[in-house]
Amino acid sequence: MKQILIDAYGAPEQVARCADIADVGAPGPGEVVFDVLYFPINPADLAFCRGQYRLRPPLPATPGAECVGEVIAIGAGVSGVAVGDRVINLQRENWTQRRRVPATDVIVLPAGVDPKQAAMLRINPPTARLLLTDVVALSPGEWVLQNVANSAVGRLVIRMARARGWKTVNIVRRQALFDELTALGADACVLEGDDLAQQVKAATGGARIRLGLDAVGGRATTLMSDCIADEGTVCHYGSMSGQEAVIPRHALIYRGVTLTGFMLGRFLARHPADEVQAIYRELAADLLAGTVDAPIDGIHPIEDIREALIHAQQGGRSGKVLVQANARA
Repeated sequence: MKQILIDAYGAPEQVARCADIADVGAPGPGEVVFDVLYFPINPADLAFCRGQYRLRPPLPATPGAECVGEVIAIGAGVSGVAVGDRVINLQRENWTQRRRVPATDVIVLPAGVDPKQAAMLRINPPTARLLLTDVVALSPGEWVLQNVANSAVGRLVIRMARARGWKTVNIVRRQALFDELTALGADACVLEGDDLAQQVKAATGGARIRLGLDAVGGRATTLMSDCIADEGTVCHYGSMSGQEAVIPRHALIYRGVTLTGFMLGRFLARHPADEVQAIYRELAADLLAGTVDAPIDGIHPIEDIREALIHAQQGGRSGKVLVQANARA
């Protein structure tokens, strides 16, 4: 079987290789074996290859936070999972053709789910969901402010907030995105800039905004804090600028604005295992219904991992880059 390995940390397209390794073998008690169908290339995966991610395992190592697979064997004592089921895996190291994992680490998907979309279900949809539900207790009709609104998470936030009766004001860099995000359900769009607070006030009618979602860091965090109501919260969940999230002293001391952080694993760990399973089942149902999805810019076979990694790092893409690990009809 084929598996992606990195033997050193560095430029992803230079350090990743497609290797032939031994098969994972038959499942033991409580385990399942599945063939990986697709896996996406996420920013965190690229950071992993560069050695810039929070996890730096001994080398050689296999990247991959997400995948979708098809179960080909189950071990003794496994219930709720059957051969032929499509599943997502809650473990890492998914840039490979086959996995053997505990059955408790897979989420069975409803029949008919698009496997390409399911490959992107593990991280961005629950991130958007928990950012909206687990940081601030929002009341119906409240506004949420977010930057990088045209990202995969940003688009999901727009759709999930609309479905739950909350409004979004969305910060982007190009006015050309306004119509596209409005079609998704955005209530207001504004341009990144030093006059952000004035734009947000005008777009929302001076609404009291208690939650801001920041995926940029640096000055973008500071500008967002100027838009947040007294005693409100800025939640930093990504740093596209590579800079630290900073809000001024006057916001902290005189206005009581809170700066907090989000990591999916940490927030999921606050929920019992059965609730985590329920969250993913609900998201899978949304995926089947077409209310949760993400654009795809291209698909590459696993043997062409170098080309896939180059593609994933190109600017101007219109969606995620996927890798097909095993072909299925």
